[in-house]
Amino acid sequence: MFGTPALKSRKSLAAGITLAAGLSTALLALNPLAAFAADHPNLVISAADIDAMQGAVEQPGRFRNTFLSTQSAVDRALESPVAVPVPADAGGGYTHEQHKKNYQLMYNAGVLYQITQEAKYAERVRDMLLAYADMYPTLPLHPKRRPGADNPGKLFWQSLNEAVWLVYTIQAYDLIRPSLSREEANKIEQGALRPVVKFLSVDSPKTFNKVHNHGTWLTAGVGMAGYVLDEPEWVEQALLDLDKSGKGGFLRQLSTLFSPDGYYNEGPYYQRYALMPFVTFAKAIENNEPERGIFEYRDGIVMKAIDTTIQLSYNNLFFPINDAIKSKGIDTSELVLGVTIAYGESGDPQFLDIAARQDQILLTGDGLKVAEALDAGQQQPYEFKSFAFRDGKDGDEGALVVLRQQVNGDQALVFKPAAQGMGHGHFDKLSWQFYDHGAEIVTDYGAARFLNVEAKNGGRYLKENETWAKQTVAHNTVVVDETSHFDNNLKVANQNHPELLFFHADDQVKISAAAIDSAYPGVTLKRTLALVNNPDNGSTFAIDVFDVESRKKHQLDLPVHYNGQLVDTNFKLQGFTDSLRALGKDNGYQHLWLKANAKPANGLAQVTWLNDNGRFYTQSSLVDGNTELLFTELGANDPNFNLRAEKSFIARRDNTDKHTFISILEPHGEYNPSKEFTLKAESQVSALSHQRTGDLELIAIGGKNGTTQLLAYNRNNDVDDSVENRFEFGGSEYYFNGRAKLFQIKN
Repeated sequence: MFGTPALKSRKSLAAGITLAAGLSTALLALNPLAAFAADHPNLVISAADIDAMQGAVEQPGRFRNTFLSTQSAVDRALESPVAVPVPADAGGGYTHEQHKKNYQLMYNAGVLYQITQEAKYAERVRDMLLAYADMYPTLPLHPKRRPGADNPGKLFWQSLNEAVWLVYTIQAYDLIRPSLSREEANKIEQGALRPVVKFLSVDSPKTFNKVHNHGTWLTAGVGMAGYVLDEPEWVEQALLDLDKSGKGGFLRQLSTLFSPDGYYNEGPYYQRYALMPFVTFAKAIENNEPERGIFEYRDGIVMKAIDTTIQLSYNNLFFPINDAIKSKGIDTSELVLGVTIAYGESGDPQFLDIAARQDQILLTGDGLKVAEALDAGQQQPYEFKSFAFRDGKDGDEGALVVLRQQVNGDQALVFKPAAQGMGHGHFDKLSWQFYDHGAEIVTDYGAARFLNVEAKNGGRYLKENETWAKQTVAHNTVVVDETSHFDNNLKVANQNHPELLFFHADDQVKISAAAIDSAYPGVTLKRTLALVNNPDNGSTFAIDVFDVESRKKHQLDLPVHYNGQLVDTNFKLQGFTDSLRALGKDNGYQHLWLKANAKPANGLAQVTWLNDNGRFYTQSSLVDGNTELLFTELGANDPNFNLRAEKSFIARRDNTDKHTFISILEPHGEYNPSKEFTLKAESQVSALSHQRTGDLELIAIGGKNGTTQLLAYNRNNDVDDSVENRFEFGGSEYYFNGRAKLFQIKN
């Protein structure tokens, strides 16, 4: 019925792409119907996939179960009339959510049509698309668009959501195209699909050409439409930008937004979000033009990106750095698709472990492969690694460092000497987080946003995202003179980044260091973080050495944002119980209530809190008698109750031009209220010392049991395993090779 698509004859990506003139508005206007030149379906699902899926739904197993549940849900939806309302609401509102439901229903109904060949599914998609074809040409820009923004939508308040609609809808159209008459197809294409493509491309050039997750969605939707509607020019523009210059477009995004390790510049939350258009369009390219070798492009960057997205999670939730909703995790639809496609391309059984955790089978050819492999018990444990994920397109703009260990529980330390991350980045150079026994212990606020809650700024980012969540004091890193890094200047922040000095991981010691001298004029920040363990008794510590040097004297603040209930301190607190005041006036300080303060004596200052996971955590810090500790709670100057009431304590060292913050975090004990017992609620650390000798740093942790754990590390940038290090400690001589070693010393 259908001829071979002209797209198949284009030369491979490796051989280069001939650049031609840019797309004119006329090419996107009311062209003659071209879809008869293409096979259907020809995007993520192929004709061969359909044959296999039709057989699989007759056999017991995960795939049939998913088919039956999807069919039941779609059948219920078909009982309701078609609803294609005139757009009126922002995110979370009725019309916004209805149009989201519509593209999801159209896609699922299209898949069911291909599997069952039942006309009712194709007819519902047809009727919805005809309704969109009637309405879309009449639409102005969305009434709830952001004033002055350059990315408005028509169906939705921003063009990003419009592009998501197109990515789903063009697949639905592809799936039911064989059922349509020429007249029906012509009306749908000319009234809805082509106008949406035009609006997202030639009418939105700034967003379409932008190297950003918004641009990724737009190019994916337009490129996929090009395959379905047999418009090779759209595909080329989606790959290379509207002028086909290569300065923007899908390939530029693959080359720029991901580091060589597959780390996405905006962080894991937006890596997760951007993953869907990347993998969906890549799969469509592979199915239509395998000669392009898209999954081999840039050393397999698409597959690396999928794997890195998984790696940047703990207990199934993503690390919430930068603008992030903290409840997002590996079961999101974007990563379900990514893992499914990754397994289909690679056959790696470790992806099946993640697929089993996600517990979602997709009705695609790759989804069938996953289902059958899981039914056969072929999954293997996924290996979460300690790794420095380089940042920047060339891998030279710092890194996001993850240190992990499996000793007395699953632990992860996240260290952030990464680049800014564009507009969604936070001013938090050298910040850190800590996870243990399934919980976030030292926290990152993430984003100030209630996604799709219309009462909260239409579901968009709140003003507190700027006044609190992005500010440096909202993170676990040094603040100088109560001002944020780069003085909150995004342009300057995007032009500067920390330097990763070293990374090392062995069985007992995982350690990394980084520095930056551009966050504040004339100030150098250098931080070393280590995650260590004693296999003899199962004890673990996170060790923090933070050096600050400046040409002038400053006030230095180092916050620890913690998750739990304060239990104890080994120094006296001055609590403020009658009245509260904000800690400062700007840069996030205006949102912190000062609840208590203290000035511990010279020596060891300890703060202990209890987490909901039933463990105690003690931060032991080496103080000099001039360090003040400020205990805060979030919520000041928040009249609309937009901020969560989270807690922190801040180590403040005033009037200094050189200071080193030394601290260790110690997990210990157990609290079990249901069985009414408490074990080891007190820290086992009795002493802490720090010294520098030559190229070495020595951190000694004295225990109440009379033993000392001594971390020795070489602070030079370039140290290999052949370097021999010698030092004296406590009257004895020690040596080790390489970067670092943890010594167990019995006193």
